[in-house]
Amino acid sequence: MAMMGGMASSGRRGRRQPSRPMSDINVTPMVDVMLVLLVIFMVTAPLLTAGVPVDLPQTKAALLPGQDAPLTISVNAQGKIFIQETEVELDALGPRLVAITRNNRDVRLFVRGDKGIPYGRVMEIMGTVNAAGFPKVALITEVPKSKPAAPAPRAPAQRTTR
Repeated sequence: MAMMGGMASSGRRGRRQPSRPMSDINVTPMVDVMLVLLVIFMVTAPLLTAGVPVDLPQTKAALLPGQDAPLTISVNAQGKIFIQETEVELDALGPRLVAITRNNRDVRLFVRGDKGIPYGRVMEIMGTVNAAGFPKVALITEVPKSKPAAPAPRAPAQRTTR
């Protein structure tokens, strides 16, 4: 054996062992994709509950615990009535709710009224829903966005003269 640069050369140096196929599954990319999809669905799911544009009034009332799939009656700025996203006349509201709920009167109904419509229109709809036999009616409002605290007033600057 000859010494070259302090290392002994070997006859096996250029030969490679035959490689065996890898039998492990790399699940990291799949988990990454699933987490991204989960975040996307978590963000978009609340936006899909009501499709009628309504400018809701704001209140500081506490939130009510509710069912998973709410049945929403919306009244837009023009006073048109919608069950979910389907427009309905006031006369057909009661029978339509009975048909949708399969005559289950214990279903909680949510009423969303645009803040620009007269209060009487919302009460007219709630009266129609109550007359149809649905006692559990809740109003939906928008929670006010918290405003930054106002800075404390400063005392007026005083000048002292000598």
